[in-house]
Amino acid sequence: MASKSENIKIICQNRKAQHDYHLQETLEAGLVLTGPEVKSLRLGRANLKDSYAQPKAGELFLHHLHISPYENSPLPEQNPTRTRKLLLHKHEIKRLIGKIQEKGLTLIPVKLYFKDGRGKVELALAKGKKLYDKREAIRKKDLKREADRARREKN
Repeated sequence: MASKSENIKIICQNRKAQHDYHLQETLEAGLVLTGPEVKSLRLGRANLKDSYAQPKAGELFLHHLHISPYENSPLPEQNPTRTRKLLLHKHEIKRLIGKIQEKGLTLIPVKLYFKDGRGKVELALAKGKKLYDKREAIRKKDLKREADRARREKN
């Protein structure tokens, strides 16, 4: 049986999410977009900084995702940070809403990409890091960097 090849083009990533949160679980969701937004995404004009997903009336919505307006659009200009609906199965939405309310977790977008021509977002269930957790992560990263540097100089 031949496997279906997936054509994935990454638009942008939230690199700071790894630093600010303990990422526990990731999942893929579709995005409801307008035509000019898709064209702008294809040009790579998006920013995931400060964005998050939140439930409302049994559905999930992505807030503060910045997609720059497309210059050649015939449609009237839309708000670049408007709230966008996420496309997930109902059982996935219920499970995520339960985890968010129960454990105090947050849904944050980690990656925005096209998969087989459709706009997708990778969401992560995350718990915020405290300041001392961030300092510890920086210290470990520095120690690893120094060890790698010493190993390279030895060879």
